[in-house]
Amino acid sequence: MKKLSISALFLASIFCTSTHADTLYITLEKDNALAVVDGNTGKLTKTVKIGKRPRGIVLSKDQKQLYVATSDDNTILIIDTATLKPVGKLPSDKDPETFAMDPAGEFLYVSNEDDNLVTVIDIAKRKAIKQIPVGVEPEGIAVSPDGKWVVSTSETTNMAHWIDREKLEIVDNTLVDPRPRSAAFTADGKQLWISSEIAGNVSVFDVDSKQLMKKISFKIPAVTQEKIQPVGIRIDKARRHAYVALGPANRVAVIDAQKLEVTDYFLVGQRVWNVEFSPDEKKLYTANGVSNDVSIIDLENHKVLKSIPVGQYPWGVAVKP
Repeated sequence: MKKLSISALFLASIFCTSTHADTLYITLEKDNALAVVDGNTGKLTKTVKIGKRPRGIVLSKDQKQLYVATSDDNTILIIDTATLKPVGKLPSDKDPETFAMDPAGEFLYVSNEDDNLVTVIDIAKRKAIKQIPVGVEPEGIAVSPDGKWVVSTSETTNMAHWIDREKLEIVDNTLVDPRPRSAAFTADGKQLWISSEIAGNVSVFDVDSKQLMKKISFKIPAVTQEKIQPVGIRIDKARRHAYVALGPANRVAVIDAQKLEVTDYFLVGQRVWNVEFSPDEKKLYTANGVSNDVSIIDLENHKVLKSIPVGQYPWGVAVKP
């Protein structure tokens, strides 16, 4: 009988002790496909072909459907999570890349990079109800937990646009550092975090005043500054820690979300794009675009457990319990 190594037993014990059978859905930009991974066993279970150049991905409120931006098809696919088959489309206008859902799960707010617009979609009616002109090359987008704000970041204009969700109009603009990529509100709605890829930092804003609280920079031994390119952001619900994907630095930064200071880095796969929590926030999953894998990070034990090959250019991650 073959004996398991101590490290193998350690990994097995961590994966098997979880009571939640997390399912990961990963968009594969170059494979035009969706990969499905069992978050407990850390195994790729299925890959299905979908539309061209899939990127942004969000679960519906009831978690029965996935919304996937297939950028080169100029649409958002609706995919049944039980069958993994497309069951409809949402009219997203040209080149949808990233999008956010309102807290009630009724509307999607889509960045249309080519047209400098944010498209607002009524999910139930499968209808675009408004297009809002924003800055050049809109990218990141986030909805505040209270449903008051939609924030769109424009990569070339270097601004965060504050959209009143009732009026569906821009009511304020905030200048940010070069090439803002992602935006994220804290769960209490008091802060807005924006990553700036070229500047290599994250800006934290007070939502009420819209004033800058702090810029968080990153320094990694033996990694040149030009490789530190912050993109995806996730902040835990208690606002204890934030996690920022640092692109070609191949790291995820750990930030004390109270002190707004970097405390550590996780070494993951190459060109980490986006990150997502498990529903219990005990794990973090990363999409590593160039190494074509997904890393699983155990946040309780502060350890990268493993990386799973999933296909070409993983970009977005959604997690279902």
